[in-house]
Amino acid sequence: MNNFYFKISNDVVSLGIKAFGVYIKDIKISQNSDELSSYINQELIKIKDYWNGKNLEDDPIIRGFRDLHEKVGRSNRKYTASPEALISFLLAKDRLPKINTLVDIYNLVSCQSKLAFGAHDANRISNGVTLRFTNGTEKFMPLGKSETEVIQPGEYGYVDENNQVICRLEVLQGDSTKITTNTTNVFMLAQGNNNVDVDYVKSSLKQACGLIQMCCGGSLEYLNN
Repeated sequence: MNNFYFKISNDVVSLGIKAFGVYIKDIKISQNSDELSSYINQELIKIKDYWNGKNLEDDPIIRGFRDLHEKVGRSNRKYTASPEALISFLLAKDRLPKINTLVDIYNLVSCQSKLAFGAHDANRISNGVTLRFTNGTEKFMPLGKSETEVIQPGEYGYVDENNQVICRLEVLQGDSTKITTNTTNVFMLAQGNNNVDVDYVKSSLKQACGLIQMCCGGSLEYLNN
């Protein structure tokens, strides 16, 4: 389909990170969909019921992301993994943020699976992405910001060939590659940790892709399955 690639460095793999990416071509993203919103609302009821009487910090998958951050010396209070942040938002607000059809879908699957998901405008990524340790020279503009932020060496991030960080840890995505209704080609990823197996991450990514194709169309190329 294209020469876009996704690679993971061996030293990051040794942390227990399991991540898989997919390239979605010729997608059509809408601001909203009544049918999708209805489906998401039904699924959110199930997720809230699941967490009734449970603590997030006791969950093995959530704890796995916290363990990752401890390994690279990042505070979980300051750097909360995206699935924990999303589920906490849902339980506090009784809803999820509404962004657009693609983002709303992967946010739902993230809450269902407790895995980290992200999607990026592939047309704004230089050639491909490597999940690797940072060295302090990378460029990163956090989502919603207009100025770059310095990333210290020693944490992991998703970096393109232009040394642009498109996602810091599995915590914060970059602004320049954010998904909008003008996005036509997408790089999407799912990430787990030492407390999940490879097949679980792959199946969760395929679940999200199935919903996205039903709602937004597009053709898929799995990059490192």
